[in-house]
Amino acid sequence: AVNLIKKFEGFSSSPYKCPSSLWTISYGSIFGLDGNRVDGNHRAVTQEEGDTLLRRDLKRTEVAVARLLKQPITLNQFSATVSLVFNIGSGNFQKSQIRMRLNRRDYLGAADIWWQWRRGGGRILAGLVKRREEEKQLFLKDE
Repeated sequence: AVNLIKKFEGFSSSPYKCPSSLWTISYGSIFGLDGNRVDGNHRAVTQEEGDTLLRRDLKRTEVAVARLLKQPITLNQFSATVSLVFNIGSGNFQKSQIRMRLNRRDYLGAADIWWQWRRGGGRILAGLVKRREEEKQLFLKDE
């Protein structure tokens, strides 16, 4: 999950607006080191601070995925799902058909609709198409 997130989020020391118009910093963090929402006036972060933000956000995402899934999944399925949820948010994942299918142990059915989460700011983004494909391949990969 870490490698996928770093690859597709990219690192930015300065705040920027993501395609969904949210202020973001580091590897897609919407909350700064102080726990407050990032805005356009947020100070630049160092690579080390960015890594700290990523670890914090990953832990939160992992906890959310573990809480929302009631059925067993493999480590690769968990990593792919964490990458997805890191990007779309736990609220969107909670309402998603992917989560519902995973909780019914319909693992192939969940993988088959992974592509549905390829929009940002209301439009299909090439980067999200690639990300969802790589996440799906990881999800389907045998341990």
